[in-house]
Amino acid sequence: MTQQGVRWTADQVLALAPDAASRKAGSKLGAAGPWSEAGSSDEGTVWGLCKGSGSKPYQTVVDIADAAGPAYKCSCPSRKFPCKHALGLLLLWTADEAAVPPGRAPEWAAQWTAGRRERAEEKKAGAGSGAPSGSADPEAARRRAERRAERVSAGAVELEQRLVDLLRGGLATAEQSGYGLWEETAARMVDAQAQGLAGRVRELGAIPSTGPGWPVRLLEECALLHLLGRGWLRRGRLSAGLAATVRSRIGLPASADGPPLRDRWLVLAQYDTTDPRLTTRRIWLHGADSHRTVLLLSYGAAGRAPELTLPVGLSLEAEVSAYPGAGQPRVALGEQFTPPAPAAIRPPGMTTSQAAARYGEALREDPWLESVPVTLDRVVPTPDGDSWQLADADGDAALPLTPAARSRPGLWRLVALSGGAPVRVFGECGHQGFTPLTAWPEGPGDAVALC
Repeated sequence: MTQQGVRWTADQVLALAPDAASRKAGSKLGAAGPWSEAGSSDEGTVWGLCKGSGSKPYQTVVDIADAAGPAYKCSCPSRKFPCKHALGLLLLWTADEAAVPPGRAPEWAAQWTAGRRERAEEKKAGAGSGAPSGSADPEAARRRAERRAERVSAGAVELEQRLVDLLRGGLATAEQSGYGLWEETAARMVDAQAQGLAGRVRELGAIPSTGPGWPVRLLEECALLHLLGRGWLRRGRLSAGLAATVRSRIGLPASADGPPLRDRWLVLAQYDTTDPRLTTRRIWLHGADSHRTVLLLSYGAAGRAPELTLPVGLSLEAEVSAYPGAGQPRVALGEQFTPPAPAAIRPPGMTTSQAAARYGEALREDPWLESVPVTLDRVVPTPDGDSWQLADADGDAALPLTPAARSRPGLWRLVALSGGAPVRVFGECGHQGFTPLTAWPEGPGDAVALC
């Protein structure tokens, strides 16, 4: 199970909800307002007092270190498991470390946790002595995992049928039906605890409003959804790495269980994306010795910036651990040995043709990959009709910029930095083109953030 040092995402927390009403109610309690005396321990306990309708706040505690799955205790009268208060507390814990700081558990939380763990130790001791009760917890964990897998499989089968219905009726019906069709389908995927499928289904609803050529884009996305669903249903036939990638894309929670990698990490880029519930911060790092480019994700509740901040151009010596999945760049930040400090390190670059080839190779391990991190060397930003591209200074190839990149002020910072001369640019290369995130002048000079 995820340990205290690796915080979950909001989607992973909401996947624990017993129903849609609990998800909605728990999300409302995922802010600091109703909570007091909240805290967490290195042993994996999270606690807090939540203001309710009565005179006394509800005492809520969650044990996230249990190998069989998180356990909950709340003084509210709800019969749902977990209740909205437990969900809200975990959402607060994932999003705001300052609101749930490390500390010593209060007596009421410590007693409950100690009692649970004593009983767990007794069951382990019983297993060691041949007592039949020793297998209860592992067996219960196995049954829970099987039930969730069954729910996800049922959701994948239902999604498959809805895609078949769409194609039989014609893609034009997607534009006529509006967004409501996709939102209802996404809600069914959430009920199936397949958050990854739900997210991709919601994206389908916006495609008919993206302008000319939308039927082609919709068909492409439907094909990728079909492939993901079939991948889950046939996961037993996949390689271990690809099966882990499918589980990640489906939305099943996972821990960073890769061996720690210590290196001097250069901060390549940092940018935020937001939705109504969550702010996601992406931080790209490059290892000076390992030559690996890895991704840190940090989250903040809606309206709050994530706590982790690493300015572009600085470097730090630290350990990172990889998440499972074939070719997945995401890591968790472990022990830091030095504070971030200015560095003259620059990542090695490649040509635009090599960057496109790298993305193609990555798709073999993860067909749902939107882009890969690459650094282009000696490229010049040049106009291309109504668009822009990065052209090789020493060749005749180029990469178009993505529509999102063309609308950002960072494009003009890149053009000004270049002034018609070659520059080195780090960014994300994918099927829509290249998104520049950071650039360096060809001679001496600091990194310039473009996002």
